[in-house]
Amino acid sequence: MRMAMTFGFNQVISHGFGLFLFAAILPLMQESIEISSWYLAAAGALTQLSYLAGAMILGVIGHRLDSGRLLIATGVLTSSLLFTMAWLDNPMIMIAVLTVMAASAAISWGGIVELTTSLGRLDRTATNLSIASSGTAWGYSLNGLIILLVVPMFGWRSGWMVASALGLVTLFATLNLLKRLRAQSQEQDIEVTFAPEAMTTGKLFKTVLRERTAFLSCLVLFLVGLSTMTFSTWLNTFLAQLNLPPALGGYTWSVIGFTGMVAGFFVGKLADKRGHGVALLTIFGAFALGLIAFTYDPARFVMLAGFGYGLMYFPIWGIVAGWVSKQYSSKATMQINGIGMVTFGMGGALGNLLAGVINDKTGTLLNVYWLIAAMGIVLFFIAAYVYLSGRKTTTPTPTLEAC
Repeated sequence: MRMAMTFGFNQVISHGFGLFLFAAILPLMQESIEISSWYLAAAGALTQLSYLAGAMILGVIGHRLDSGRLLIATGVLTSSLLFTMAWLDNPMIMIAVLTVMAASAAISWGGIVELTTSLGRLDRTATNLSIASSGTAWGYSLNGLIILLVVPMFGWRSGWMVASALGLVTLFATLNLLKRLRAQSQEQDIEVTFAPEAMTTGKLFKTVLRERTAFLSCLVLFLVGLSTMTFSTWLNTFLAQLNLPPALGGYTWSVIGFTGMVAGFFVGKLADKRGHGVALLTIFGAFALGLIAFTYDPARFVMLAGFGYGLMYFPIWGIVAGWVSKQYSSKATMQINGIGMVTFGMGGALGNLLAGVINDKTGTLLNVYWLIAAMGIVLFFIAAYVYLSGRKTTTPTPTLEAC
């Protein structure tokens, strides 16, 4: 549990702050810095492309690197850049910093996947990964608290400083955890073997294109990126278009965060005990229903949409990685997950660019959120296919690694 919790705090820094704090705090930053909607569109698209690049690097060469060192390096980089954001006034430089943090976030999660699937209990893989991935939810919740408590008293720059300070605390906790894990490994003389250890680049892409589990995992993450990244990037801007109070956005981010914190544990348990198809049906169904209600009446159902978002987005990373790990080794799981993050980034970039075009042409983001709701419905149907396919399987999928 300590390993999962520590990795969860790494997700707070790399994803919760590195990817999402800017979108959450943007309306308050616009009071002193001129940042147009096109800057927001560019930031959303470029950060997702950067996330794509980091994930691609991870999928191709990440298995050759030490995952512990990856976590330390990305933690140092992200904490430093969060502090830098507090002193910037140029939107273009801000976008550049956000782009670097996005690549760092992708690499950080890949290291977490590899370490968790190789060192964790096999019957708790989905649970451990979901708890770790729910760290992004903790970051969402802290984003809401920063908006509601810190920024009104000390200004928006203080929000970035608080995020950086938490990054340093997490860095020291990670160093202590890795030191303890190395000591235990030496004392017990643990040797973990995998079959296969890793895949070549060519075999990796063939696997993703030809094998059902690998292909569906990447397709799901593409649609998740298309829907969730667009939702979160433009949420506060959409609420502002509707002349709703800024505090509503802060409360919604808090609901998203708190829901994700709880979902990380319970959805992972559901996947381990009842199967990944059941878990996917549950979270995608809640996500789609929340989006439909929100788009129909944003003021009344924004928090319901936040609940569905939190229930789906944060556990999905652990559920997908755990599902893949049932068929592939730890190293291969990290590689496939890296390609999945590439498709996630492609979906996020496409969604943000479409949102910018639609907003510019129509002057409203309403049609954007109807499109996101449609993607939620598609995800639900994919989950139904996974569930029905799983019921037809008479023998369990053999596991290729042991802990």
